[in-house]
Amino acid sequence: MKKIKLQIANDIASITNLDAKNIYEYIEIPPDSKMGDYAFPCFKLAKDLKKAPPAIAQDIKNGFNNISNDDIDKIEVVGGYINFFVNKIQCIKSVFNDVADKGEFYGSSMEGKGKKAIIEYSSPNIAKPFHIGHLRSTVIGGALYNIYKFMGYDVVGINHLGDWGIQFAKVMAGISLWKEEYNFDVNPIDEILKIYVRFSNEEKESEELTNLARQWFIRLEHGDEEAVNLWTWIRKISLESYNKTYDLLNSKFDSTNGEAFYNDKMQAIVEELEQKNLLVESEGAKVVMLDKYDMPPCIIITSTGTTIYATRDLAALKYRIDTYNFDKMVYVVGGEQQLHFKQFFKVMSLMGYEDYVKKCEHVYFGLIVDKNGEKIGSRKGNSVLLKDIFNEAINKSLEIIEQKNPTLENKEEIAKDIGVGAIIFNDLSNNRIKDEIFDLDIMLNFNGETGPYVQFMYVRTRSILEKSNIDVCDISNIDFSLLQEEETFEMIKHIAKFEETLKNALDKNEPSILTRYIVTLAQMYSSFYAKYTIMCDDEKTRNARLVLTKYVGDILKKGMNLLGMNCPEKM
Repeated sequence: MKKIKLQIANDIASITNLDAKNIYEYIEIPPDSKMGDYAFPCFKLAKDLKKAPPAIAQDIKNGFNNISNDDIDKIEVVGGYINFFVNKIQCIKSVFNDVADKGEFYGSSMEGKGKKAIIEYSSPNIAKPFHIGHLRSTVIGGALYNIYKFMGYDVVGINHLGDWGIQFAKVMAGISLWKEEYNFDVNPIDEILKIYVRFSNEEKESEELTNLARQWFIRLEHGDEEAVNLWTWIRKISLESYNKTYDLLNSKFDSTNGEAFYNDKMQAIVEELEQKNLLVESEGAKVVMLDKYDMPPCIIITSTGTTIYATRDLAALKYRIDTYNFDKMVYVVGGEQQLHFKQFFKVMSLMGYEDYVKKCEHVYFGLIVDKNGEKIGSRKGNSVLLKDIFNEAINKSLEIIEQKNPTLENKEEIAKDIGVGAIIFNDLSNNRIKDEIFDLDIMLNFNGETGPYVQFMYVRTRSILEKSNIDVCDISNIDFSLLQEEETFEMIKHIAKFEETLKNALDKNEPSILTRYIVTLAQMYSSFYAKYTIMCDDEKTRNARLVLTKYVGDILKKGMNLLGMNCPEKM
């Protein structure tokens, strides 16, 4: 239908002598199909044409009398709107040909071709097991990574690890004291966390421990071989643990350069700030004053002489400008860091990099809360380790499979796809800035707007195609007139919105737009399946419905894959 919309825009442009590109952007889809398939609001042209919108609408309708457009059946003027009713058969043919021609790339406009996008996401602190607090950044960032790539961008996914600071020196100091008391052979990341917790508790009563940690950090900063080797081992163990989670979530990273990578690049930033007269002393610290921008000072060097997050982020962005010369830079970081990013972006602009700052966006998100609205992990008894949550979701999925389909092959693998998929889908179901309600019973409901429901509808399409034993790749003999029922036509129009949906998701960095799209498509197909017999006696009707079934299944799978979900072939 994109071609039909484009033709309508070109026709209106020829009648009004205005720009077709702008007109295309103005064309809307009415909330009710009884009002037409497309609507053009003539209010947009009132200033240029110096006429009342109803008069403009009537003039444009009259202009169409002199234009041959087989795609349009009827045009109505309602107030300042022109409503277009498309020719159903032409529309269906256009959509089917488009899907067939583009194949696995259907939905991609390739608008990012020749452009580079950097997406920073996940970014946990090393020396700790993967915490639920990093789930949202990982899942949202992973979906954006996939969508940008599918839309043609050269994407660089960066896992900006928290791998520098005194907290890691505490772990190193603890290991130096107590390593014989812990077993690092089975779950080393858990043992490292135990040491960190123990050290943090005991140093409250011992200044010697605090001094020991400081000594280890000084050794690390000065490149002491033992300290560097120990830090490298901790980082390696952490990444090996995290990669198990990333494999489950289908997360991809092209760089794991964390805070430590920029340790030798921060002095250049400090010197540049000084050269540009941006640094001032304040209570012993070096800061950039931002009061004229209604923000508190951005601390660059603390009163103790150390750098902080802002210093490292400035160094990281400067490095990425020099290394990647990016077109987009997306930071997928929680909403509690909004002030930090506003300060950091403003400082970078003041340094003279405003053109690049305009290409940067802080893509923030809400918290994960339980069904009572309480932050997960804030109440005793809540599980906060992601591996525990995954295991619970997978085990619950396996229980459901045992109840509904106990003879299913590869039950454990399918349960993993369902359980992990349910967690991903739930995270991406609502607008990212809203808090996510984490309730496994709701997530694993096969009848709600959930991941398992969409997976089940995909499996249904594959089951129908498998049983039909018919080649549905050739659409040259399809009778498109057999797909004109109201519900069927609405579903085909929804298929036509796939590219627009992905573009909208990309423009707004909002994966939930895609999530809602595939839920709606699954629901439409469910209604279609319930009302119409697909494997009917009439061969032409059967073949047309089978092709439609294939296209629905393909789009559901593509949508789920872009979100980071796996699609089992059987359930």
